[in-house]
Amino acid sequence: MRILLAEDERSLSRAIMALLERNHYSADAVYDGEEALAYLECGNYDALILDLMMPKLDGLSVLRRLREGGNRIPVLILTAKSEVDDKVLGLDTGANDYLTKPFSTPELMARIRAMTRSQTTQVTSRLTFGNITLDQTTFELSSPSSSVRLTNKEFQMMELLMRNPRQRISSERFLERIWGYDSDVELNVVWVYLSYLRKKLAALQANVQIKAFRNAGYALEVSS
Repeated sequence: MRILLAEDERSLSRAIMALLERNHYSADAVYDGEEALAYLECGNYDALILDLMMPKLDGLSVLRRLREGGNRIPVLILTAKSEVDDKVLGLDTGANDYLTKPFSTPELMARIRAMTRSQTTQVTSRLTFGNITLDQTTFELSSPSSSVRLTNKEFQMMELLMRNPRQRISSERFLERIWGYDSDVELNVVWVYLSYLRKKLAALQANVQIKAFRNAGYALEVSS
């Protein structure tokens, strides 16, 4: 299950991201409305947590554009606006649910589960390429010979590779998508996690490999 969080308050965003990761969700964070639309256009997300008061483009405008464009992604509005009229406007614009700040973490997780429940029953939770399968619910990477549970960061990297097979993904893109634009993590952490994944693919006797391309990034390809 992959979630996009659009929240411009950085401290709150980090807290929610940590909460999502602890509950085994894969998530990306953005900090303004234009960035949210760009990510939704390029990425494959199962749900959107959307703040209303954001720079560049407010949350309602983001929601309106999504619905007008035919995007039916489940949307949970998360905002400090608590007036009934604000809730009605958000729901009438196309939100699936509305949660006001401050909120309890159990309630947030319950609302996410409720909002995405129909998605999980209708959409497969597995990605397959070559002889390996990635279960997006359990973080389990498997082959006909064995299986292994990936850590959260390993899972996010493998998911990105498997959603874009044979496409070259730069180290910078891994860093931005998984650790965030404002992260102070150095680029070599990407190489470390790719090394972990290569070892696990070898242990699984996978017929795919993470191939490096000089100055161009990495791609998941079927072994020759």
